[in-house]
Amino acid sequence: MTRLMRHLAFAALATTMLSGCSALDRLKNIGEQPKLSAIDNPTAAPGYKPVQMPMPAAAAASYNPNSLWRNGSRAFFKDQRAHQIGDILTVKVNITDKANIANDTKRSRANNEDSGVDNFFGKNKLPIANSALPTRLFTADSTSSSEGKGSVDRSEALSTNVAGVVTQVLPNGNLVIEGRQEIRVNFEIRELIVGGVVRPEDIESDNTIDSTKIAQARIAYGGRGQITDVQQPRYGQQVMDVILPF
Repeated sequence: MTRLMRHLAFAALATTMLSGCSALDRLKNIGEQPKLSAIDNPTAAPGYKPVQMPMPAAAAASYNPNSLWRNGSRAFFKDQRAHQIGDILTVKVNITDKANIANDTKRSRANNEDSGVDNFFGKNKLPIANSALPTRLFTADSTSSSEGKGSVDRSEALSTNVAGVVTQVLPNGNLVIEGRQEIRVNFEIRELIVGGVVRPEDIESDNTIDSTKIAQARIAYGGRGQITDVQQPRYGQQVMDVILPF
């Protein structure tokens, strides 16, 4: 028990030290609105990695002399849709997700082992001990059963728009986009993050694209502020949920 208490105290101390900076920031901003993040270059953010995808073999470009039409062009005039690094396009986020799953599993098993000796070489007594033979040498009974039930009932819906920036152009012409939007209402900030790979052909004429056409899509919608802090369990409770085995 003493060792367990030492481990719990050490874990609580480590958690307190790790969360100290966050707690100090919260104490410093008491009574103040949460600050918006600075606008920065997404490629300069910590942990940013260029996207690498399987690419087809490069094809040689062909030109038509004395022609106003350029091979591969989608319009006679300049295309205003996003096509190079730094261009902006609008992502229409439409998510309607619903799942209903139910599982019921039952299992039972019963075993019975019974063995004994009634006669030892024609005698009903042990030769040396001159005692009666045990009628049962080994008896074992075991019974096991398990029952498990699980269910999932989830319904999610999100519909909004967010502007993204082209951060990379892949060798096959696909665009890597990333967008982030922050909205502050009183003391709560709502965040929307969108990222992924899109085809230029899927970008509509008004320079918008539906979220369902984004490959490797990464969409996050959440918030931070006073309401989010109240909805989160305390640090000590989180530590106990991880450590306690029951």
